[in-house]
Amino acid sequence: MARNLARWLGGCLLVSALGMVPPPENVRMNSVNFKNILQWKSPAFPKGNLTFTAQYQSYRIFQDVCTRAASTECDFSSLSKYGDHTLRVRAEFADEHSDWVNITFCPVDDTVIGPPGIQVEVHADFLYVRFSAPPIENEPETWTMKNIYDSWVYNVQYWKNGTDEKFQITLQYDFEVLRNLEPWTTYCVQVQGFLPDRNKTGQWSDPVCEQTTNDETVPSWIVALVLVGCVFVAVLLLLGCFALLWCIYKKTKYAFSPGNSLPQHLKEFLGHPHHSTLLFFSFPLSDENEVFDKLSVIIEDSESSKQNASDSCSFRTLSEEGP
Repeated sequence: MARNLARWLGGCLLVSALGMVPPPENVRMNSVNFKNILQWKSPAFPKGNLTFTAQYQSYRIFQDVCTRAASTECDFSSLSKYGDHTLRVRAEFADEHSDWVNITFCPVDDTVIGPPGIQVEVHADFLYVRFSAPPIENEPETWTMKNIYDSWVYNVQYWKNGTDEKFQITLQYDFEVLRNLEPWTTYCVQVQGFLPDRNKTGQWSDPVCEQTTNDETVPSWIVALVLVGCVFVAVLLLLGCFALLWCIYKKTKYAFSPGNSLPQHLKEFLGHPHHSTLLFFSFPLSDENEVFDKLSVIIEDSESSKQNASDSCSFRTLSEEGP
């Protein structure tokens, strides 16, 4: 408090004595993932509120980025990521202005690496962890800090929640499986970007804590048994469907084209063994020159059982007489 009061009094005395506008104070660049914000502090000035103009040098010519702004910061994220840039800012009041305050800034060297993204998938005795490098300001979403720095790797640390012992690993890929963990135990994971060739580390991500589960893996013999049972049931169903279709086919065929069959009285006659023998020996031996007459049997559904008996007798008479 005393220091600020002394600074304000000094500024007032300087303005009164020389009639000058004091320059901005504590000029610095705050850059994270190439989001470059030039910041400063407004000096004490009793005449009124100051405005500020900030510029950067491009091909030996300074270009305005913020002009007569009341804010004490200016966004320089559009700068090229490579090479040194000269930035400057001054304070202004009416037609008066302060001297320029210059700083040099190289984005690829000076920007801070922000915390990567992290996703944790829980399993029985391990954690599947995925990482994503932080995105770059004013670039497409697919461009990340990993695209700028070829040596990019991840520093990962994890620990059992409630303990001080931490396990650290370095990874080149965007995923890792943390194995041999205790079931039903909460583990916490953090990650940061690291550049080995520059020996530069980034900011740590917030810890992500997840609890592992119990091992519920189904034994392989149960899986095999279930598979065999499913195959057996499928075969039975196929056979059942085939038998049903065959039955339907036979019934349909018989309904639309019934087959020819002998009359009932002939079936009864031929069904007795002595009738069949008598019929066989009642025919004389055939001769090559012997002529036979054709006998046709016609079935009439409307005949009664009495007519069937008469036909049977006629058939026996014809058999005894011969041709």
